[in-house]
Amino acid sequence: MGRVIAVTSGKGGVGKTTTVCNISTGLALEGYNVAVIDADIGLRNLDLVMGLENRIVYDIVDVVEGRATLKQALIKDKKLKSKLQLLPASQTKDKTAVSPKDMAKITEELAKEFDFILIDSPAGIEQGFRNAVVGADEIIIITNPELSAIRDADRIIGLLDSYEKLNLKLIINRIRPEMVRKGEMINVEEIKDTLEVDLLGLIPDDEAVIISTNRGEAVIKDEETKAAKAYRNIIKRLLGDEVEFLNVEKIKFMDRVLNIFRG
Repeated sequence: MGRVIAVTSGKGGVGKTTTVCNISTGLALEGYNVAVIDADIGLRNLDLVMGLENRIVYDIVDVVEGRATLKQALIKDKKLKSKLQLLPASQTKDKTAVSPKDMAKITEELAKEFDFILIDSPAGIEQGFRNAVVGADEIIIITNPELSAIRDADRIIGLLDSYEKLNLKLIINRIRPEMVRKGEMINVEEIKDTLEVDLLGLIPDDEAVIISTNRGEAVIKDEETKAAKAYRNIIKRLLGDEVEFLNVEKIKFMDRVLNIFRG
């Protein structure tokens, strides 16, 4: 059975979709069979980031409502072919069109055929979030080094604990080391102490991500970029390798970082 991994956060715009695209592409490049599910029904974007927007015929709602089989709805990546396939979200339905029971059934079926199933969760804590995590064995939480993103991630972690989802990992995205050194950005240790989740990866802020996203390509394919190296390290850790983390100078920010969660 394949590993089902949901990628989520409390706050929108922290980089979930980009992270799903790059981790799934990286795993496929390593030779694994990977399926990706866009669970953001009504606001799909994963197809754009993966460069597959013009190939959609059926979507996840078509599968749930019986108009298409799972095999018909899956879209093969143009270059990686059967190694990487996308199950797109519907652009016209809302999140209630798919229930947690539906999603659990879909992930169970995909886990029979694929080594990894990655689920791109919508922001927030409503039904779309529950859909994304219900069938997941592992959860990756994405946050930025910003107070609002960290507080929302903390809320998500609390919810996942109540759902008895215990295999949680943290990725901190868009780190600017120079701002951390100046004490202008929350540092990694403070975020780890606040969220109390094992760290999976640190991704530096890198304009190459924007460029690749606009081209519908995964930045991980560009081996020389900072972000690509960070994503490759994340994949190695997912596969069980021990890899050193990005060395970001530790400078204390403000006591309010921790106090905001104690109040």
